[in-house]
Amino acid sequence: MTHAYPISGARPKKSPKRRQPVTERLAALLLALLLLSGTTPSLAALGHELSPVPGHIEAPDFSLEDMDGMDWTLSQLRGKVVMLNFWASWCPPCREEIPSMESVYQDLKDAGFVVLAINQWEEPDHVFSYMGQLEVYPSFPILFDRDSSVSDRYGVKGLPTTLLIDRQGRIRYRAIGGRNFDHPEVRALIQQLLKEPGQPSSVQDHPLSP
Repeated sequence: MTHAYPISGARPKKSPKRRQPVTERLAALLLALLLLSGTTPSLAALGHELSPVPGHIEAPDFSLEDMDGMDWTLSQLRGKVVMLNFWASWCPPCREEIPSMESVYQDLKDAGFVVLAINQWEEPDHVFSYMGQLEVYPSFPILFDRDSSVSDRYGVKGLPTTLLIDRQGRIRYRAIGGRNFDHPEVRALIQQLLKEPGQPSSVQDHPLSP
């Protein structure tokens, strides 16, 4: 199983426009080293366990822009099963889990399954270039959380962090670190959530504890 990459040391100071140049250079260097190594762990090296989230925690609402400039609002996806994946280009396990995420998305999207991959702090041009280097190009939306406001509300401490939200808008499962989302047990969890009713939730939303 791969571990999550802590984000406290990698997080730049908040800026309304652009990340600090030193962080940008570091991200580019880490990406270059990953590409030069030519080694990507197999899916067998990734875990597949997702931890149940106790209680009836409603997922905090948000609106973020994707790579095409389109706004995505979580509350407008009520009635669907949503996977939120917090990631960054400098995070190797984030890259490793993309193919399995794309596979399960392609198979279940027509049943009401949505994947939102939320990038942390990086500029669209950098992310677009990064996507072009991937073995599997994701067809699900890539969103930008440039000031980390959404990840803060969700209590994200390491990357990748993934949450499964049910049709009622409640957070049901969480994974910290790389996962093989194409694993039969993960697929079974998602398919079970897809079978559940999608009535609106009236529970007050609040951030997840670490």
